[in-house]
Amino acid sequence: MTDATAAEFDRQLENLIQKGYAPLAGVTAGEFRRRLEPLRAAAAALADPGDGLETEGTPFVIVVNGDLLSADRTVELVERRGKAGFSVLDPDDLRRFRPIETVELPRGPAYLAVDVDTGADTCNVTPDDALERIEARGRSPLTIEEGLALITHRPEAVARNAGFSLPGSRCGDRRVTALWISNGRPKLGWCWAGNPHTWLGSASCARRVGR
Repeated sequence: MTDATAAEFDRQLENLIQKGYAPLAGVTAGEFRRRLEPLRAAAAALADPGDGLETEGTPFVIVVNGDLLSADRTVELVERRGKAGFSVLDPDDLRRFRPIETVELPRGPAYLAVDVDTGADTCNVTPDDALERIEARGRSPLTIEEGLALITHRPEAVARNAGFSLPGSRCGDRRVTALWISNGRPKLGWCWAGNPHTWLGSASCARRVGR
């Protein structure tokens, strides 16, 4: 593992600890670290992120599985410029959103989403059409948990008038969840799958790897 990769893995793991993921998951900080430590080898197998951490794409993001911690709990742990995240969906409604058929998540308490991109090139493209573009490129749309993981580790990935949709999670209706800034706070909301927005792209990753 390169120094840059190791440092980024450690930063993200410590970030989750500091935000209180361990007690929310019902384990000690030490046990939480032990459960996620096997992902270090998966991170080591990736190319050196290097300067990629400062570009549009993100080499990898540690994602805590939604079966361990639900999105209605983790969205409140997001913090950007001193302001906490929030959701306009109530917990029961939010839990209805599940990965679409073409998204296969690794088993285990957590995994890595690799080469994450917020989809600036799909702004003003409907989530439905963006999904087709994403999959045609051999990529996979981000789920709600992956989008929240991204802005948990990199809060500046979402900005005023520059949010992104999460077409990898659906609940059977025409809604697609999205992340954007509202009154300075990171907001988890939704838009219609057939409506384009100039300020919303559709986020994706190259692949997912588990322990």
